[in-house]
Amino acid sequence: MEKLNIGGRAVGQGEPPYIIAEIGANHNGDMELCRRIIDAAVDAGADAVKFQSWTKGSLISKGEYARNTRYTAANAPTLEQAVEQYQLSDDQHGEVFAYARERGIAVFSSCFSPREVDLLESLDAPAYKIASMDVNHLPLLEYVAGTRKPVILSTGMATLGEVERALGVLREAGSGPVALLHCLSIYPAPAEAINLRTMETWRTAFDVPVGYSDHTLGTAVPLGAVALGACAIEKHFTIDKKLDGWDHAISADPAELKELVDGSRAVFAALGSSARIVGPDEIEKRKVFRRRMVVTRDMKSGDRLSAGDVDFKRPGTGIQPDELRYVLGRPLMRDVCAEEEVEWADLA
Repeated sequence: MEKLNIGGRAVGQGEPPYIIAEIGANHNGDMELCRRIIDAAVDAGADAVKFQSWTKGSLISKGEYARNTRYTAANAPTLEQAVEQYQLSDDQHGEVFAYARERGIAVFSSCFSPREVDLLESLDAPAYKIASMDVNHLPLLEYVAGTRKPVILSTGMATLGEVERALGVLREAGSGPVALLHCLSIYPAPAEAINLRTMETWRTAFDVPVGYSDHTLGTAVPLGAVALGACAIEKHFTIDKKLDGWDHAISADPAELKELVDGSRAVFAALGSSARIVGPDEIEKRKVFRRRMVVTRDMKSGDRLSAGDVDFKRPGTGIQPDELRYVLGRPLMRDVCAEEEVEWADLA
């Protein structure tokens, strides 16, 4: 199974989970807010920040603008107004990429048209994200594959067959390594509908690294995904859930992102090996927590030990309970008192 390399960081099986703070459009078109969110992602320990690269003309049709489909509350700006406000200009792309790199965090984006791929190439994006909505956008997949960069493909709304076809298109067009993100495209997503075990289906079917793109509230579900082997976690991120905008309310705040980062590392470390290992620290604990033989009554030298003459109590530094068969019937070499610990040297 081929791993991805994103800015020098390996992503895939056996590697710590790659935590992506999905800023998306949560910058609200405000570059000062955007820098503050990047700062917060860095402080939380995320591996990368991710944006969405689209324009008013590349994402939504004029007919949909006319229908004014609402993504948020009825009193929000019109769809056209929101898209115009939340799009990143070419100059703003350059600004956020430069700032993220200045802060030492990887930065890449979801692309929605060939023009945006070209823009991201000019900024030397280390990888490309394909949103769930574009699993069946085969021309876009071919164009992204032409960059030869790693690709992260979300699977929300897609059937197994659609994902298979998308992977085939990417591979045939010369894409770099591909990872899938299991995803439920509902905002917020109910935990009972997530089906995290599907990650194993993706891995088995396609032999690619599999992560999880989360739209649930809180951190329990993405941490569960890490426990099931997710190579990456993508989580919408904001510094204030109460801000106006499409995704702030369902995003993680800084405390939640820190919890996700720290928890993911702890869970990954805890997964360890499938081999049963009793380490040196536990071996040492045996001396305290296990039991050793004591006698239950006063006995004289020459008395032979029977089952009723012995008991086993802490600490575990002497004759062990599973060695009882080597004790019974043997005579004592000295007088002992009730509850006294008996050593091998005390037995004939």
